Amino acid sequence: MIIRKKTKGNKTYYYLEHSIRKENKIIKKEKYLGTSIPKNIEKVKEEFNRSLKIGIYDKFEKIKNNFQAEWKRIPESVKEKELEEISIAFTYNTNAIEGSTITLEEAREIIHDKISPNKPLRDVREIESHSKVFLEMLKKREKITNALLLKWHKDIFGQTKTEISGKFRDYLVRVGPHLAPDWQDVKNLMKKFIEFIEENKKMNPVELSGRAHYKFEKIHPFGDGNGRIGRLLINFILWNNECPTIIIEYKKRKSYYKALQKDEEGFVSYFFRRYLSIHKKRYSK
Repeated sequence: MIIRKKTKGNKTYYYLEHSIRKENKIIKKEKYLGTSIPKNIEKVKEEFNRSLKIGIYDKFEKIKNNFQAEWKRIPESVKEKELEEISIAFTYNTNAIEGSTITLEEAREIIHDKISPNKPLRDVREIESHSKVFLEMLKKREKITNALLLKWHKDIFGQTKTEISGKFRDYLVRVGPHLAPDWQDVKNLMKKFIEFIEENKKMNPVELSGRAHYKFEKIHPFGDGNGRIGRLLINFILWNNECPTIIIEYKKRKSYYKALQKDEEGFVSYFFRRYLSIHKKRYSK
């Protein structure tokens, strides 16, 4: 979203301009601001942004309602198998993005068949632990706190990264071109992060999960494992608000990385597109 200046004769007019991708077309939306930029421009931007998303929120609501209707029809015994399949797919992809050597079929063998492939023990244990945390996470309605995030981290990496598991980092880290905040600021930033989630509980769950993920990844509070904890957080928010989950696929990781390099609004736009694409059948009914 940008502020566009237009001149007619001797007068200057200001507009908010936002470009929306619809299928293969770029559509521009404008909002007239006046002959000067309002002092409350950030609030005006927020309201304009919200008005642009009304149609998207309707689709999110339809996805949620149709998913809940589908889920209620599934017998309890079948639900367990379905959750395990989601866990296998999610665990494989989220670990593969971080360099795990475990294939999808090997992840199924580890999680479902309890068979360990001839792969590094570290990768096998992280697949086992991640799936366990994910499945437990879906069954509990807990409040998001720093203690919960630290527990997830310890439970996943306690056997493989003992020196950093369950602890916020105490050193600087760089993620590609992004230099994460100074480690001395991490605790305060994470306190504000939890406050953001608590203060925005009424925000649309898809939007909240996308914004929370972006903010979390920018803080990068752990020495390693931030991506996996951040993607768990996405699905924790979605599932606890009765929305279907989202899997960031390994084969589409480049667009995910590219989106994380944008500003928050840029990432949220990407996240909305991915969610709608994955659940298209649920809002097209």
